[in-house]
Amino acid sequence: MNPLRIVIADDHELFRDGLRGLLVELGATVVAEAADGNAALAATLRHAPDVVFMDLRMPGLSGIEATARIGEVAPQTAILVLTMSEDTASLQAALQAGARGYLLKESSKKDVARALEAVTRGELVIGPGIADKVRHAVGGLSPGVFPQLTEAEVRMLELLADGLANGQLAARLYLSEKTVRNRVSTILAKLGAGSRAEAVARARDAGFGSASAG
Repeated sequence: MNPLRIVIADDHELFRDGLRGLLVELGATVVAEAADGNAALAATLRHAPDVVFMDLRMPGLSGIEATARIGEVAPQTAILVLTMSEDTASLQAALQAGARGYLLKESSKKDVARALEAVTRGELVIGPGIADKVRHAVGGLSPGVFPQLTEAEVRMLELLADGLANGQLAARLYLSEKTVRNRVSTILAKLGAGSRAEAVARARDAGFGSASAG
C-alpha cells in the first residue's frame, strides 16, 4: 500500500514542523504545506492528496471555507480538522462543511493515527476530547430518547441502526450521497459520538434497528 499523501494547512510554522515529523513517523508523505485557506485549496488542487490536516483559524480564507471548497472541487480528499477550537459550534460547522474528522491540537500520536485510518476508510471521527465536551453540552442521552435530533435525523439514525450504508440511505430517502454524508456528520456531532459505529451502538441500545429487536 502506498503511503498516504498529506497536505498540512496551519498558519503556525512550528506546529506544521511538529505535525510533519509526527506524520513521517506514521509512514505518511507530506506533499505540501499551507499557511492559509487559499494556499490549502491551491495545494489540494495541485497535489490531489489523500488527506488535508486543516486548522480552522487562519488568515484570509478560513479553515471552514477552505474545507467546503475542497469538498466541491476534490471530494476524494478527506479533510481532518486539527484545531484548538473546542466549542460545539466550530465542530458542527466543520462537519457541515464536509470535514471527515475533528481533532484537538492536544491529541496524542495514537489519536492522530486512528483518525487517519478512519477517514481514509471513509469513516467520520471525532477526537475523544471534543466528543466528551459535546456529550456534556447536550446533557447526555436518555435511554431511547434523542431530543437533540430533528425528526428527519431520528429517521436517519433508525436506518443507520438497521445497518444501511450511505448509498442505501440515499436511495431510501431520495437524497444525494453528499447530503447523506452531511446529515450523518450532523447526527454524530449532536450525539457527541466519536464514530458512526458508536452512534449505531447507542441507537441500538435505545431500541432502534432490527438488530435490537427480539
